[in-house]
Amino acid sequence: MPLRTLNPILLLTFLSIPVHAQQYSLLIKGGHVIDPKNQINAVMDVATADGKIAQVAANIPASEARTVADSTGMYVMPGLIDIHAHVYYGTDPNAELGNGMESLPPDGFTFRSGVTTAVDAGGSGWRTFKHFKEQVIDRSKTRVLALINIVGYGMRGGPIEQDLSDMDSYLTAMRIVENKDVIVGIKAAHYNGPEWTPVDRAVEAGKLANVPVMVDFGYFVPERPFQDLVLKHLRPGDIYTHMYLGRVPMIDSNGKVEPYLFEARKRGVIFDVGHGAGSFVYRQAVPAVKQGLVPDSISTDLHTGSMNAGMKDQVNIMSKFLNLGMTIEDVILRSTWNPAKEIKRQDLGHLTVGAVADIAVLSLRKGTFGFTDVEGGKMLGTQKLECELTVREGHVVWDLNGISKTPWEKMPVRANPLPPLQRPVGVR
Repeated sequence: MPLRTLNPILLLTFLSIPVHAQQYSLLIKGGHVIDPKNQINAVMDVATADGKIAQVAANIPASEARTVADSTGMYVMPGLIDIHAHVYYGTDPNAELGNGMESLPPDGFTFRSGVTTAVDAGGSGWRTFKHFKEQVIDRSKTRVLALINIVGYGMRGGPIEQDLSDMDSYLTAMRIVENKDVIVGIKAAHYNGPEWTPVDRAVEAGKLANVPVMVDFGYFVPERPFQDLVLKHLRPGDIYTHMYLGRVPMIDSNGKVEPYLFEARKRGVIFDVGHGAGSFVYRQAVPAVKQGLVPDSISTDLHTGSMNAGMKDQVNIMSKFLNLGMTIEDVILRSTWNPAKEIKRQDLGHLTVGAVADIAVLSLRKGTFGFTDVEGGKMLGTQKLECELTVREGHVVWDLNGISKTPWEKMPVRANPLPPLQRPVGVR
């Protein structure tokens, strides 16, 4: 019966009956929430709506959400941020990490490890960034940001990365200003000459565009002492990646961390892991962590060489630091809020109501596990993180064990199943 034909008293009665609306699209229920920015460290529920964090509280009713993911016994945190990855992939066999086959398509290698934001570290330069944006950034479900290379052609290896004439501070800064929503800094890397030119021009561009610089020191030569990099050339807020690289003068003959490293940190230089295929050794990391030289941020240096070696993925590196003695709160901080601040993207890396609903759910397995460094050294550990669920802008993009899914026995039968595949006569 149309409402307009109802008795007015009956109509008022009908409209006053409460309707229990499912106001949340997803409810992650019963997990241990760790949100360093908001100082949350407790068993709570996280609800999302319209791609945003809608509520973080205890005991949100399951009936208020269309989808419920039971995260009991798991850790719930902001989506992980990897500030050193190589995702400018392509098919140019000579391009290496800048439109080459050593880089990776991000969506296949981020969500499965809880990463919702990946920063390409120098694959593109001012000349090639437009192509990178069209080919990767604009086509990826992963939030892809960029550290633009001080080399105009980007990270294409060989003589291209050694060409001082292609390291232009002004054109680099111009490209950043044009794309401030996705370019978050500048990369200087792999230079093998005696000059400080790549670093200094990157810093000059950083000043012009008001963004940080990340340096992969690459080759160590007497004319460019590493100590001078972190004490004289980098600014507060600039980032040195590959902090546990074997060539870094870190541990003295008595097994003590060199004091200049603590001095560099005191003056504001950021130390990032940047594990990679050649930049993390236990003979540096073990004594350094024990003596307090822990990373400011944990990153992968993801590429085809590192993912199949000792690095593997973001949660594997986080697990290494757990077994080196850092707390779960520490490794989550260094994979969420700290990297967000380092790249000046404070809109990311937290579960504040109204923030984008990027969420990672990790389980912590207990047992005996092996973790290798880039030289083949093995460390045994008793705990290992594993990504159970990844949510990007409110959408489940990775679900290892189906915690957000419905048991098949309870699934509704399709009223209109898909028609059978039509094959030509005689084809089996």
